[in-house]
Amino acid sequence: MNTRVRGPLAAGTHTVEIGGVVQSYHVHGAGPVCLAHPGGPGVFWEYLRMPALESRLTMVYVEPLGTGGSGRLGSHPNGYTRDRYSEALVGLLDHLGVRSAFLIGHSHGGFVAQHFALRHPERVAGVVLYESAPLTGPDHVAEAMAQVEVFAGRNADNPELPAVLGALQATGSISTDEEMVDALRGLLPAYLADYWGRQEEFAPLRAAISGTHLSGLDEHLEPDVINDREVLGSLAVPALVVVGRYDVVCGVRWAEELHELIPDSRLVVLEHSGHLGHVEEPAAFADAVLDFAELKQDFSSDRS
Repeated sequence: MNTRVRGPLAAGTHTVEIGGVVQSYHVHGAGPVCLAHPGGPGVFWEYLRMPALESRLTMVYVEPLGTGGSGRLGSHPNGYTRDRYSEALVGLLDHLGVRSAFLIGHSHGGFVAQHFALRHPERVAGVVLYESAPLTGPDHVAEAMAQVEVFAGRNADNPELPAVLGALQATGSISTDEEMVDALRGLLPAYLADYWGRQEEFAPLRAAISGTHLSGLDEHLEPDVINDREVLGSLAVPALVVVGRYDVVCGVRWAEELHELIPDSRLVVLEHSGHLGHVEEPAAFADAVLDFAELKQDFSSDRS
């Protein structure tokens, strides 16, 4: 009897052991390979599904270490640093048999993507920094709080606003997976440009969001501090920066700074999106990415 061996890029869910830890990933679509690294850290990968890209790209959705079907470190919930995630990406590309791939990093995944592209440019055909920033720390927090105030002002009369603001405040004291999930679902309206105007459309996403509590500390209990301002000028791969006009987490200020710091980068602002442009404006998001990957013409003709 013939048994068909399923290759590492066959459609569906796969696992591979990298550095003694199980890495789960999910393959959808056809075309050049594009890894998609979700944010959080600790948010499950499903929210980042991008069907509009799958007609032209083989999307490999990474399930980062510490989340979902991927393994936990011995130091869990600590130790999930950009270095650790980057090592996992190298191992994953080796497993896939892919020398160079496109890489999309969303939110914290953007921090990982720029870190990876700086250290392994030979493995990156192009990097999409999607709702990312050049740094974390006090300046980043202060800007986020300013944008939250703008969000609150736009929704001052909404009776659900206090609950959303409460969920945002609670993120600083999360210590369990259950608290992580509650916070993610509670704060989702702040992450979208017009959640309440499209509530029926976005309600399933809100109900499905899940995650794992990860501390943001390394294995020595030190913060995994991010400040790439001094090194982004040396980024030697094609780069696309994508941001939603109403993003409260990694907003336009940071996208413009990334664009200024990275040589020959492109900047796309999604005018009707918050932190989840691939959900809010899927066609515009896909057009931007596929144009960057020099695949937009074929994609557009298919839609016409």
